[in-house]
Amino acid sequence: MPTATTPAPRKAHRPRADALRNRERIVTAAREMFVEHGPDVPLDEIARRAGVGNATVYRNFPDREALVREVVCSVMDRTAEAAEAALAETGDAFAALEHFVHTAADERISALCPMISGTFDQHHPDLEASRERVEELVEEVMGRAKAAGQLRPDVGVGDLLIVAAQLSRPPAGTDCLRGDRFVHRHLQLFLDGLRAPARSALPGAAVTMKELRAC
Repeated sequence: MPTATTPAPRKAHRPRADALRNRERIVTAAREMFVEHGPDVPLDEIARRAGVGNATVYRNFPDREALVREVVCSVMDRTAEAAEAALAETGDAFAALEHFVHTAADERISALCPMISGTFDQHHPDLEASRERVEELVEEVMGRAKAAGQLRPDVGVGDLLIVAAQLSRPPAGTDCLRGDRFVHRHLQLFLDGLRAPARSALPGAAVTMKELRAC
């Protein structure tokens, strides 16, 4: 009588390279179209720009919320990587801060963050992890510039992020792409105002991330 044999354990499934490329193309296309048209852009249009079929979009992202969350997390992750690159710079600490702010503005996080509202799950673990990573790294970048005596001491992470977001968002009623040409000019004006020694005292206290999230 044949004896029963224990089946060999199944290998963990790993996405194929082409499947990963498709997912990345979908996220990139969605990011571009969300910035251009807002979060309600038809998923069919996103699939068309990504060069994939509708079924591929839904296979990767079961609903719009999952896609929006992935786009926001991916942008925040790249923003965190820009902060890490700034921390890796060994030269001028304020120049590293400037480079980070300009790089973060190019990610268009200011246009994406308003999507995290209404019925969107703002406390999803992936989103919170990405957000906390960005906040911690930006605080470290700013702390290094303060320690070098180059950044005025009365500003906080919330001050930097909220003003950078506002300045990198196209003014209401203007074309998104036309507004982009002013972004880095205005950001540099803001950054020059952060240099120490400060020319004037700021009213109120530094904005904390807790206060910013409560707005």
